[in-house]
Amino acid sequence: MPTQRKAGPSVECVPEGDTRLRLVCPDCGYIAYDNPKIVVGAVCTLGAQVLLCRRAIEPRRGFWTAPAGFLEMGESMAAGAARETWEEACAQVEIGALLGIYEVPRIGQIHAFYHARLTAPDFAPGVESQEVALFAWKDVPWAELAFPSVIWALKQASGVGPVLAVAPDDSWPHGGFDD
Repeated sequence: MPTQRKAGPSVECVPEGDTRLRLVCPDCGYIAYDNPKIVVGAVCTLGAQVLLCRRAIEPRRGFWTAPAGFLEMGESMAAGAARETWEEACAQVEIGALLGIYEVPRIGQIHAFYHARLTAPDFAPGVESQEVALFAWKDVPWAELAFPSVIWALKQASGVGPVLAVAPDDSWPHGGFDD
């Protein structure tokens, strides 16, 4: 009678040489490492204005954000930030300096935002955006921003925010965040 094989990593154990529980395939020994996801974004400016996108998708649909999303395999963080800007705002940018790195451990994410300069005043909503607009810094809709990391990146770009921060606990957006 043939031995029934398992379908991939299905046994939780501490692999030899490791110190954490991992899912391991009992047939071949493959170890599934569940590591944080990297989100990359860009604070895009044109002169004294900043480009924001109103989200057309969850989470936080209808709230404003800087263009950002998950880094793809084989992509540099800067290239990912430029790609996300194109996907969400149909805008071409020149990526500049890294603005900040923000940790969101409760959901296993690390967010990295770059400063970017729009190469032309051409932009439009991508499939993940309801609308896209340029805002003067004084007119940024701070109370309508989707995520703490976007607030921090915008504040860092304007000269008053943190370069490294840890996102608040599960109480966001109803409390636990002092902007």
